[in-house]
Amino acid sequence: MAEKLKINVVIAGRTYPLSVNNTNEEEGMRKAANSINKLISLYEQNYAVSDKQDVLAMCALQFASKLEISAIDKDSTSIEAIEKLNELTKLVNTHLK
Repeated sequence: MAEKLKINVVIAGRTYPLSVNNTNEEEGMRKAANSINKLISLYEQNYAVSDKQDVLAMCALQFASKLEISAIDKDSTSIEAIEKLNELTKLVNTHLK
């Protein structure tokens, strides 16, 4: 069993020790922490937010909503593709008969 890598990431001024399985996970964690810190700075610059917890909640909401919207878009795209494939299948079947 491969040994886990121990890393530290800083989010909102706090250091969090983490264990990751490989360098890809490390890179992903570091990029995620960087994205969170950039968004925190953006919210602090543009809104009168005095509590870090409020800023972190806003960041969490933004990231989670992007994932959910992406999943909804993917589902609707899949449904449309299936409908088109069904139409094409019917068309091909009518020409083969």
